[in-house]
Amino acid sequence: MNDGAHRAHKPAFPAGPPTWPLLDDDVRAAMLACYASGDWGRYEGAHSAAFVQALAEKFQTEQAILCASGTIAVELALRGLKVGAGDEVILAGYDFPGNFRAIEAVGARPVLIDVVKNGWTIDLQQLAAAKAATTKAVIASHLHGHLAPMRALLEQAHSLGLKVLEDACQVPGALIGGRPAGSWGDVGVLSFGGSKLLTAGRGGAILTSQADVAQRIRSFTFRGNEAYPLSELQAAVLLPQLDKLAARTHTRAVAAARLIEELRDVSKLQAGPANDPADLSAFYKVAWRYQTAEGGVQPDCSNPSRDRLICALQAEGIAIDAGFRGFNKRSANRCRVVGELSQAQAAAEATLVLHHPILLQNQEQTALLAATIRKVVTQA
Repeated sequence: MNDGAHRAHKPAFPAGPPTWPLLDDDVRAAMLACYASGDWGRYEGAHSAAFVQALAEKFQTEQAILCASGTIAVELALRGLKVGAGDEVILAGYDFPGNFRAIEAVGARPVLIDVVKNGWTIDLQQLAAAKAATTKAVIASHLHGHLAPMRALLEQAHSLGLKVLEDACQVPGALIGGRPAGSWGDVGVLSFGGSKLLTAGRGGAILTSQADVAQRIRSFTFRGNEAYPLSELQAAVLLPQLDKLAARTHTRAVAAARLIEELRDVSKLQAGPANDPADLSAFYKVAWRYQTAEGGVQPDCSNPSRDRLICALQAEGIAIDAGFRGFNKRSANRCRVVGELSQAQAAAEATLVLHHPILLQNQEQTALLAATIRKVVTQA
C-alpha cells in the first residue's frame, strides 16, 4: 500500500475503556478472608451480617435486606408495600425495563407518565392526574446522574395516598438534601450488578425504616431458607467497596461536572437539567440528549444518526451507548398511559450514556475524553 493510501485509524484510547470492576487489593483481601474462614460456602455468616449493618448505617435506614439483584429488589419492595393484583403503580415512561416487569410480576398494572423536559426523571406535575382509585404506589428512579426531587415527590405522593419506591440502583453514594439517595422513599432499592458502582457481579438490597414493610418482604422470601439470597462471598467483596464509596462518588462527580461543562457549547449535545447545587449526584452514567440535524422523534424510538455516532465514539475506545428504549410502544393491554409521553419518547430516541469507569481516571484523561467527543460529534 503506497503512502497515499488510507491508513488505519488510531483510537484516542487505544487500550479501550477502563476495566470494571477495579483491581482492588482490599477486595482481594476480603475474598481471601472469606475463603480462609469457610464463610464462602455457608448459608449465613459474619460478612452478610456486617454488610447489612453497614448498609443500614450508610443509608440511614432501620432495615436493610439483601437479595439476588436490583430487579428482584423492586419486586420485593412492591410486595412489602402491599401492592398486588388489581393495583396500579405509577412509573415514568422512560425507565429501566425491569421496573415495568416488576410491577407486572406482582399482578399490578403500570401507569405511565412523562419525564421532565430534557431530563430522565419522573415529572411530578403529572402525578395527580395519574392517580386513580386503584393506584397504590409510584416508582421514582434516579437516572444518568439526574436526581429526582425526593422531598417534593414524597409530599405530593403521600398527600395523594401513594407509597414511594425509590430506585437508587444507579446512584449509591448520592446525597439529596443531605440524606442518602435510597433513604427517602417508603422503601428504596440498590443493585450490585456487574457494571454498578458497588458490584458483586449480581445482587441487590432493599432499604426501609418501616418495620411492617420489612416484615412482609421477609415473610415472602423465607421458604425454609432465603429464596433470593446474596451470598457470603458477595457480601465480603461489597464491604470494602462501601468504605470507599464516598471518595469515589466525589471523584466521579467532579469529573462528570468538568466533562459536562467542557461540552456545554457543543450544540448537538444537550445535558440534562441541573441538580440542586446542595445535592451530590453519583454517576453510573453521564448522559446527554443527542440533537440530530433531522430533528423530530422516530415512531419506533430509533435514531440512525445517534447509532452512527455511538459507533464512531466506540471506535475511539469510549464506553458510550444508547439509553433505555422507554415504554412508548407498550400495549394498552399492559399499561395505562397518562398524557403523550413526548419527553419520554424523546429521551428514548436521543439519549447517549457514558459508562462511569473513566470518571475515576486523571484530569488528562477527562480532557482527552472531552476533546474526542467534541471532535466526533462535530464531524458527525
